[in-house]
Amino acid sequence: MIINIGQRTDIPAFYSEWLHNRLEEGFVMVRNPYNPDVVTRYELKPSVVDLLVFGTKNPAPMFPYLGDLENFDQYWFVTITPYGRDIEPYVPDKEQVMEDFKYLSRQVGAGAIAWRYDPIFLSERYTVEKHIESFSYMAERLEGTTGTVVTSFIDLFRKVRRNFPEAREVTREDGIVLVKELSAIAKAHGMKLKLCAESPEYAKYGADCSGCATKEVYEEVLGGALQIPSSVHPARDECNCLLGADIGAYNSCGHFCKYCYANDERSLIEHNMAMHDPHSPFLIGNSAPGDLVRDAKQSGWLDLQLHF
Repeated sequence: MIINIGQRTDIPAFYSEWLHNRLEEGFVMVRNPYNPDVVTRYELKPSVVDLLVFGTKNPAPMFPYLGDLENFDQYWFVTITPYGRDIEPYVPDKEQVMEDFKYLSRQVGAGAIAWRYDPIFLSERYTVEKHIESFSYMAERLEGTTGTVVTSFIDLFRKVRRNFPEAREVTREDGIVLVKELSAIAKAHGMKLKLCAESPEYAKYGADCSGCATKEVYEEVLGGALQIPSSVHPARDECNCLLGADIGAYNSCGHFCKYCYANDERSLIEHNMAMHDPHSPFLIGNSAPGDLVRDAKQSGWLDLQLHF
């Protein structure tokens, strides 16, 4: 199976010691975000986990623990955007993150890491021209470290509109300009531009619209075919990605990015982060009376036999 580490919160950036402890003990407890009394216990063992998928804006805190991952196959999405502290107040300096991206690529291989330049939104400061300029600079810096760059246009969910009222959606016309330009720049630096949950129309302008974390992407990393259970399916109709089981928790990321879909009120995030115990099997808090604990049905999905 696939374990997702970074869809709900940035575990590498803020909870790397906890993940180290979970990998050492070989299991993790995860609360259902919509029914918190329901808890799932996942084993974190190579015998039942085919792939660990990371998502982060700051991989460096995981570097001391990369040895924990030696027996696992892994795939990393590292987000590097042009936004300053007005939008991403606690994301590290982008020059440093690019250096960390290069280091991580050397450790896991360029085929096991992707650069995320998303979400794209427009404002007086972050114009179409600004995005093209910034993307070009970053693509040049990251050339040779990955073959994939993923982008998407901002979705103004309710909480995003509340936390980020000045954000402007990308129009179809601006989207076409951006996809044309970014696709050409990516290609010039040995990368393929993939769009995340956007209209397949953009394929006409040079983008790969097949999905950024698909079965095919992971099979290439794993070197074999994945036999996906029928119960596993994409989270949204417009998304082809195989997200897997997520061991994170919403409202627990300390980056406080204005566009974030996974964070709500800042006071709630600060409360949850204060409840974190790196020695607990739960990311936030610990077990509680009334918890209904179940063991996840886990098995390897990878078939290494040749298929003709």
